Amino acid sequence: MENSGINTILDQLRATSALASGIKRPEAENDAVRVDFSETLKAAVDKTNHLQQTAKQMTRDFVNGESNTGLHDVMISLQKANITFQGMVQVRNKLVTAYQEIMNMQV
Repeated sequence: MENSGINTILDQLRATSALASGIKRPEAENDAVRVDFSETLKAAVDKTNHLQQTAKQMTRDFVNGESNTGLHDVMISLQKANITFQGMVQVRNKLVTAYQEIMNMQV
């Protein structure tokens, strides 16, 4: 079993060496995972929205005394929503900065 782990590492080293020397492997292109930026961004925005809605609902339930939710659970959900939102704001700021730099480039 240990031998297969070593072979895997050796294969990765060979692939990295070939890539560094400029040799392309046709099967390596098929191994690459394609990530759609817009889908990834939408998923992050949806997750942020879901966390905010959950925190809002937990807060409403706690204030109305409708659920068995404790104050610590409400505060944790609010902090999760806040941290996620702040992360999205930072991503937005980086995207705006990158857009402005691209627009200011000389053609």
